[in-house]
Amino acid sequence: MDLSRHINVRWLKPPVFLLCLGPLAHLVWMGFHDELGANPVEYITHSTGTWTLVALCVTLSITPLRRILEQNWLIRFRRMFGLFAFFYGSLHFTTYVWVYSGFDVHAMIDDVYKRPFITAGFTAYVLMIPLALTSTSGMIRRLGGRRWQLLHELIYVSAIAGAIHYYWLVKSDERVPLRFAAVVALLLGYRVIFYAFQRKERAAAKKGTRESVLSA
Repeated sequence: MDLSRHINVRWLKPPVFLLCLGPLAHLVWMGFHDELGANPVEYITHSTGTWTLVALCVTLSITPLRRILEQNWLIRFRRMFGLFAFFYGSLHFTTYVWVYSGFDVHAMIDDVYKRPFITAGFTAYVLMIPLALTSTSGMIRRLGGRRWQLLHELIYVSAIAGAIHYYWLVKSDERVPLRFAAVVALLLGYRVIFYAFQRKERAAAKKGTRESVLSA
């Protein structure tokens, strides 16, 4: 049963918003209490990168959950989670640009060409920028539903690139990045199967319509 009529999403959004800010608040708290470890910058970089992937996976899970559970109200949280993915991705990218590269554009370009894990991470982040910029209802109207939907399919590529970035970055224990890769593969695999069934059903319906017309 769809609970859309019984759930006030407007009241749910503030606590969900605060929950999404939780990882940042925790990092700030750890920083003030000197609990970021021997290498605070590395801890912040890895933490923000991890939460970027978490937010991307949550964003990608909204549509499957909405369809499987038949809870259409869930779709109203997708934009928020997507923007938080961009937010944590921006924090992750900022630590690289500021601390590791010192705003040296030439060094960053050199890294993108020579270090594959940075190439993948840079790709994942850059692809999120147009998604964040066109996330408003006004941009949906300007672009048109079909073009907006096609543009926002870039999130699939961004999630894949993010998972690859994490896997190539880790040099010892690969279990966590492999779990993220498995989740991304599962969420994208669901979409492939869903659209394949949809296409098959449309083809069958079209064939049935044609046969009924010919037999009339």
